Amino acid sequence: MKHKKPAAFITAAVLLIAMIVISSVSRQNSDKSAARQTAATVSQAYPVHTDETTDDMRAVWVSFMDLTMEYESDKSEAAFTDKFDSIAAECKDFGFNTLIVQVRPFCDALYESSIYPPSHILSGEQGKSAGYDALSIICDICGKYGLKLHAWVNPYRVTAENTPSKLSADNPYIIESGLGIETESGIILDPSNEKTRRLITDGVKEIVENYPVDGIQFDDYFYPEDIEDEDSDSYESYLETAPKDSAMDLHTWRCFNVDLLIAETYMTVHKSRADAVFGVSPQGNLSNNDFLCADVVTWCGKKGYIDYICPQLYLSIDHPYLGFETALNEWESLSYAEGVRLYAGLAGYKAGSDADGGTWLDSDDMLAREYNILKRNNKYKGFMLYSYASLNDPKAEKELENLKEAIGTVDS
Repeated sequence: MKHKKPAAFITAAVLLIAMIVISSVSRQNSDKSAARQTAATVSQAYPVHTDETTDDMRAVWVSFMDLTMEYESDKSEAAFTDKFDSIAAECKDFGFNTLIVQVRPFCDALYESSIYPPSHILSGEQGKSAGYDALSIICDICGKYGLKLHAWVNPYRVTAENTPSKLSADNPYIIESGLGIETESGIILDPSNEKTRRLITDGVKEIVENYPVDGIQFDDYFYPEDIEDEDSDSYESYLETAPKDSAMDLHTWRCFNVDLLIAETYMTVHKSRADAVFGVSPQGNLSNNDFLCADVVTWCGKKGYIDYICPQLYLSIDHPYLGFETALNEWESLSYAEGVRLYAGLAGYKAGSDADGGTWLDSDDMLAREYNILKRNNKYKGFMLYSYASLNDPKAEKELENLKEAIGTVDS
């Protein structure tokens, strides 16, 4: 499948949006207000997406670690097909109706892309083709089992903790290092770089246009926690052109950069296909998102940013510092624009472990109780479980049995 370059009018529209934002910043004291106004302007062309099935979201995240063929002796298309068929069958039997599958983990692709190199997850080496289109197989199998599919994209991450160990020659960062920022924890694409935003949104466009996915989801990786002055040159360049009386401080500027990408991605998804949705899964501790420059309050409250949000509420009910219900209520109390759905991420990976001060060891029905809390709350429209691997974790077996019972057997 060949990627079609964006039409001139789309390119012009994105540039016009950026110009409107810059102009608004120069006229207003509130820079965040300008960003919000931009998204509202963009969203006017797109109606609220309605899909009854998403009002009972029962999803599971399938990470690149669940999909990896890197250490398999048989890396063939048949082996991958069998592997994903087993994943989908198990998820369907559990009662899930949607899979959130990670298809771009490290500025690479588990699909046919003209922008990103093939992921090392399939072949063992980034840039080396596995000889098949994994996402096409994933789409076919999800269709076979009647499962919705959201393509999970990490927008900025290039490497994390030396993974992947080697980037291919056709990795966008290797081709043009100015697109990225290096920190101690790894490399990310520079959120302030217009070419970076175009790279990310063009990548989203080719997924939505070429594959029958039901949605695109970004995870919680935005500006890394360990970023210091690595983007100082970009910020100084901004200050040189910004009006002195309304220039953004560093943190506001970083948040604005992410806001612009979110709004442009929303536009790209809806422009590419009207029935697709765009969502974000940020950190569950509401206040933590500000440190990552993820302005979730704006994304939820103003039309034109997202169709849904799924905070990662990876907390036990009896967490010693921030309990599940406390965090739940914080998210519920936010204002939500028309059509923006609120889901909750549940921590299957903590089941049976000594996490959260050992409180997961006090019972074997934590996930089931959290699910029932959500079902009684009209604001929440469903949940997503992290991750598929927990379904086969012996420590989590009893917890997952109880969650499955709470969900009940679902035929559709």
